[in-house]
Amino acid sequence: MELSGINRRNFVKGASSAAGLFLLPNFSIAKGKSSANGKLNLAFVGVGGKGASSIVPLRDENIVALCDVDSANVERTITHEWTPKIFGEVLAEANAKGAKWYTDYRKMFEEMGDQIDGVVISTPDHMHYPIARSALNLGIHVYCEKPLVHTVQEARWIDEAARKSGLVTQMGNQGHSNAGQRLAREWLQAGVIGEVKEIISWTNRPIWPQGISAPDHSKMIPVKPATLNWDLWQGVAPRRAYDPSICPFNWRGMWDYGCGAVGDMACHIMDVAYWGLDLGMPSSVEAVTTSFNDYSAPSSAVVTFEFPRRGKFAPVTYKWFEGGLLPPIPHGLDASVYDDKSGGTLIIGEHAYIYSDTYGKNVRIYPDSKFQELKPSLPPRSIPRVKGTHQKNWTDGIRGELTPCSNFEYAAGLTEMALLGNVAMRAQRRIEYDAKAMKITNVPEANQYLSKEYPKGWILS
Repeated sequence: MELSGINRRNFVKGASSAAGLFLLPNFSIAKGKSSANGKLNLAFVGVGGKGASSIVPLRDENIVALCDVDSANVERTITHEWTPKIFGEVLAEANAKGAKWYTDYRKMFEEMGDQIDGVVISTPDHMHYPIARSALNLGIHVYCEKPLVHTVQEARWIDEAARKSGLVTQMGNQGHSNAGQRLAREWLQAGVIGEVKEIISWTNRPIWPQGISAPDHSKMIPVKPATLNWDLWQGVAPRRAYDPSICPFNWRGMWDYGCGAVGDMACHIMDVAYWGLDLGMPSSVEAVTTSFNDYSAPSSAVVTFEFPRRGKFAPVTYKWFEGGLLPPIPHGLDASVYDDKSGGTLIIGEHAYIYSDTYGKNVRIYPDSKFQELKPSLPPRSIPRVKGTHQKNWTDGIRGELTPCSNFEYAAGLTEMALLGNVAMRAQRRIEYDAKAMKITNVPEANQYLSKEYPKGWILS
């Protein structure tokens, strides 16, 4: 397959200033860009790796631009055993129709911004905000993979920007489109399992190195691939020499680029309870971890979130277990509840439990005897089910048919809540959080982990 133009390197790098953090367009939903056939003109930033699973569901739209910092990684993705064959076919068709390839998203937006309806972002976490904010500033609808952003401050900024822009947004926590999510919320809102005061979630992540103080080069030679633009890959992160132990995959465990296991999975696994019980922001967070440092996150941790009373809902203690750690088996259940060790959630009510798998697809009430007892009195379905894929839910929103289910107004809060777990890890103390002020009140030095500094030139306005 020919990836025409993917190796172009002479891009403009000083396109914007830090002022782009605060400039917003003076219009609402962008109009007039779609093609004559009614299809949306879409661009994709991050084509290799995770990008494949976002591009394929949108193959029936017009793919007009594709951006990736490493052409070889795109090629590897096409032939990878886990990649659907159709991915290569979709790229071949896009090439045949004249889609333009870029390595720098800023150049893509500068040249084609007025031709793009929406952009899909599937990059490492640290670049989510700069790219998404650039798109919003330019009047382009945004679909961004989870976690929505890299820091708590970015969650507040992107939420505000999306609201003011009037543009259509969606975070890629695909499970939020599952029917199981809606079923669990209907049960919880109706109080089916009684008062909920405790929740537990678990994940086998990280499945990449964490808790390390320096890269391991024992099995790899740090020679930068000719196809990789390392400067663009680093983006807003602090500069360091190319390191194959970070790129293209293990960046998730490094604070400068990723958000660890919490960033990878909490927006999936915690979503059912967060939405179902209107959890909002925790009042305090505390973490017990294995060793870690300023370079990488711990290899395992238990994070305890305390949520205050919310209207009719009681205060909740929510414990997050990562790194393969499993909670004690709850009373009345057996070890089979943890058969799926990759991840899940148990919402503990005074009368029964609600179990959810990682993506909120499979939910049920435990013990089964209690489920059979409650079955006749379960509430009717009241929340509209999502038709089609999570990505189509976004494009339906752009067409004005609905509001996407995980738009940034919702997703920013879910992401902020989750990232506070990382803040508590790094603080190494129980933190008390004033959500209204976005401030940690009892450990002032921990506030440094809520935000970060940005080099100029990465956010377009």
